[in-house]
Amino acid sequence: MLNIVKITDYMSKDLIALDLKSRNKEAVLEELSVLMSKSENIQDKNIIKKALMEREELGSTGIGKGIAIPHAKTDAAKKLTVAFGISREKIDFDSLDKEGVNIFFVFASPIEDSQIYLKVLARISRLIRNEGFRNKLLNCHTPEEVIKYIDEEEAV
Repeated sequence: MLNIVKITDYMSKDLIALDLKSRNKEAVLEELSVLMSKSENIQDKNIIKKALMEREELGSTGIGKGIAIPHAKTDAAKKLTVAFGISREKIDFDSLDKEGVNIFFVFASPIEDSQIYLKVLARISRLIRNEGFRNKLLNCHTPEEVIKYIDEEEAV
């Protein structure tokens, strides 16, 4: 039997923000770090933010079509943790397509957790290629809806 990694296995409604207030890249990474720190798996929001910023220096995680996937490997994460945020205004995130970003999947994992980390990154990347999926995420009104919708899409 295959061991299928599901994004929603690493998410919770507490780690979903449907109205991010930040208006620039550094501020949104701070806001997402605070959001992630609500998880018992995250030990220090400042270390998470620093790790996310260092990852951004290697190249923007703004992958295009209004999506960014900030991610980092750090000892401040006890296990893989995924958060999700939507900004109602597009944020300049130095995206590959030069477009603003309003959908954020952010995650952190322990340094030694490479396999699951890469599988979750690949699953998110596959799902967000679909414009219908992106639009449906933007139209979710509750964290529960976000988790339910991602779960349904992963089952397809």
